[in-house]
Amino acid sequence: MQLSNPYILNIENLASALEQFDMVIDVRSPSEFALDHIPGAVNFPVLNNEERIEIGTLYKQVSPFAAKKLGAALVSRNIANHLEHSLLDFPREWRPLIYCWRGGERSGAFTHILNRIGWKAMQLESGYQGFRRIVIDDLNQAAKDFSFQVVCGMTGSGKTRILQELKTLGAQVLDLEALAMHRGSVLGNEPNIDQPSQKGFETQLWNAFNSLDKSRIVFVESESKKVGGVHIPDPVMEKIRIGQCIELRSSTHTRMSWLLREYHHFLSDTESFKHKLSLLTSRYGKVQIEKWNVAIDEGNFDSLVEELLVMHYDPAYQTSIMRNFSKYDAENFIQLASDSDEAFMTAAQDLLTKLNS
Repeated sequence: MQLSNPYILNIENLASALEQFDMVIDVRSPSEFALDHIPGAVNFPVLNNEERIEIGTLYKQVSPFAAKKLGAALVSRNIANHLEHSLLDFPREWRPLIYCWRGGERSGAFTHILNRIGWKAMQLESGYQGFRRIVIDDLNQAAKDFSFQVVCGMTGSGKTRILQELKTLGAQVLDLEALAMHRGSVLGNEPNIDQPSQKGFETQLWNAFNSLDKSRIVFVESESKKVGGVHIPDPVMEKIRIGQCIELRSSTHTRMSWLLREYHHFLSDTESFKHKLSLLTSRYGKVQIEKWNVAIDEGNFDSLVEELLVMHYDPAYQTSIMRNFSKYDAENFIQLASDSDEAFMTAAQDLLTKLNS
């Protein structure tokens, strides 16, 4: 590892060097950290959200010198607090990596103090901004390096579950919906869980690629460009869409049963269910939406889900799969017998057998 300064880690060495550190410390404000951060990092802010705004305003409206004086006082106080309440129990051999927005004053101050104490702390060159450039460059490169086997299928066919079974069987899997914390479609948000920011999603995707072997095929689900509120980076999406496709098929009854299991939260939170369906008003009109609302009130979920599949999801799937996945072949498929655990395992084994034959 080539270092121009014994206390500074070259940003180009980040991915390979992360495991050498006992802790990665993000000293940015909590709001900056929440937006995105290096995977596994902990947040020890040297300026909180309000203090960061205060210093920025002082810098612009009064003078940089005044901002630096107050900033130094606040940073010193906050570092002392972290030392007293979070760091005193660490041994002399403890090695932290520290970063801020651009590898400047905030992380530099923290790194200096920890090294003066006797710990072997290092500061990340270029900070989060440098890390962000690494993420973008590496995702572009991943689109060139990796090859994808696409598992497609109509809504409710259990594509995500098949990916889980394939992983159990030793296959490489990239679960985009898990990374996005969203199942796709208008009903796909996870209850009581916020999606990551776009930058946060890309960081999780970067981290996932780092754990995969580019010499082996990667199984991925057929997705739209957007998964909820985040979008898959264009180079990655374009590479996935030219991947070989295999379709997972199951009966409407099986799909209906699976969806009622997977989206059971809508059966109890009916107002949320109605709100989601109201987003389709411009497409189907108020009369149809009211009909679906009545079915919810009466607990006719089986018939409602079946109608949503036949009327909304299935036509959209057929249009999308033909338009976006050039290697889709309707004759290349496996059959899911039911929504039981055994059926999913059998289907995953059948899929691997078919691909290897």
